[in-house]
Amino acid sequence: MVGVAVCSSVSSIKALWETRIRRWKEEKGEEEELSLGVWEDRATLARLKQKLQTEDGRLVLRIEQEEWETLPGCLVQFSQVQEWQIHRTGLQKIPHFISSFQNLLVLDLSRNGVTEIPRQIGKLTRLRELLLSYNRVQFVPEELSSCESLERLELAMNRDLDHLPDQFRNLKKLQHLDLSMNDFTCLPDCVVALPVLEWLDMGGNRLQHLPEDIDRMEKLHTLWLQRNELEKLPDCISRMASLDTLVLSCNKLRDIPPLMEDMSNLRFVNFRDNPLTLDVTLPYDREMFGREFIVRCAQHALIDCIKMNLYLISNKS
Repeated sequence: MVGVAVCSSVSSIKALWETRIRRWKEEKGEEEELSLGVWEDRATLARLKQKLQTEDGRLVLRIEQEEWETLPGCLVQFSQVQEWQIHRTGLQKIPHFISSFQNLLVLDLSRNGVTEIPRQIGKLTRLRELLLSYNRVQFVPEELSSCESLERLELAMNRDLDHLPDQFRNLKKLQHLDLSMNDFTCLPDCVVALPVLEWLDMGGNRLQHLPEDIDRMEKLHTLWLQRNELEKLPDCISRMASLDTLVLSCNKLRDIPPLMEDMSNLRFVNFRDNPLTLDVTLPYDREMFGREFIVRCAQHALIDCIKMNLYLISNKS
């Protein structure tokens, strides 16, 4: 019995020490992993710190042509950055911690692989420019309308983008909007309602008509509509007093609204590669309308010149 008791006691002590050793190894392993994680963060932060530049008094994070498919969470330690310039890195998503960058004025992620704009973007109330051209964005969240300071938005060449939330009209300071080379079939009403929009590019979409109240865009001075499917222009376009540049090349237009003859504000117009019937004569010395239109105008000018010469000759006689 004594031998059994001693054996049992030895087994218990052995099991106790085995348990303690196992726990010690586990704790040490966790500490090593934690320590490794800390060193990795430090290395990443050191690498990111090299990407910081000061330009015009603004702290800029610039990463170009490197592999950064994701951005590390430790980046929030640079929350004072005012501008991101991240191009051709293969970036696939805008991290949710973007909301930590309250000082951000410019977010330029052009030419990456971003597929969505996170809802957290709405917390960047000081953001002035959001540039996401040549990505894969298919959806614009309504939270973007909370970026009340936004002045410039570029979403060109996202291809499948065909809709904007109605709340988009709340961007009261937006002046420059590029929606070219996407899949819009109409000019969204929320865009027409933007109060201070001055520059709009919707070239390379599938627009089939323009809104009958497009003249609500009182501040618009530049409108690019090339490579769409427009067959006519609304007469109200003649009431767009600020419009001085209108590009309509490569559409299906046959006629130009007669009222456009009185648009003295126009300085550059391009109707190239449209099947125009040329029922309207516009001032050819100030604007460009494509080869056919220019030829027709030149013919009219030649005829007028000949008439004037004949008149002068007859008066001399």
